[in-house]
Amino acid sequence: MWYSENWKDYELLDASDGERLERWGDLILIRPDPQIIWKGAGKHPLWKRADGIYRRSSTGGGAWVKNQLPESWTIRYGELGFLLRPMGFKHTGLFPEQAANWDWFSSLIRKEERPIRVLNLFAYTGGATLAAAAAGASVVHVDASKGIVAQAKENAALSGLGGAPIRYIVDDCKKFVEREIRRGHTYE
Repeated sequence: MWYSENWKDYELLDASDGERLERWGDLILIRPDPQIIWKGAGKHPLWKRADGIYRRSSTGGGAWVKNQLPESWTIRYGELGFLLRPMGFKHTGLFPEQAANWDWFSSLIRKEERPIRVLNLFAYTGGATLAAAAAGASVVHVDASKGIVAQAKENAALSGLGGAPIRYIVDDCKKFVEREIRRGHTYE
């Protein structure tokens, strides 16, 4: 398993009984995670001091049952900046566990001595897009949610990549790929 040791603004503090205790900048969140199957009451003292707690509903979905979070806040991963918000379905607008993948492919992009074109499908708020662009690639960022793509653009600006060669597309990923195949467009 790969993990990134480069996070300063995110930390998984503890995990037990189907929940994660996390630090996002100065804020402490408790969020459900079905992959945490081990039992045992979390001993970490910050379990009692969470700024935000998301609970799943037995009928589907869920809600932030304790929400002392700001409407939005920012964190950084190296040169990259991310705007976070408490969203439905426990999300914050970033998957920090993907940073190990960002580091890996960024190192590959930097080693190349030719232009690299990256296609980021289901691109969400742009973590991978920004990592690839910061490493020197041109990126096509595709997501079906207009609001999420707008947040990706905000993240690019926070990262100093507002003028980077990123093409933002709001579209169904499958339909977009089918059109790209017909056009003969390829990506690394």
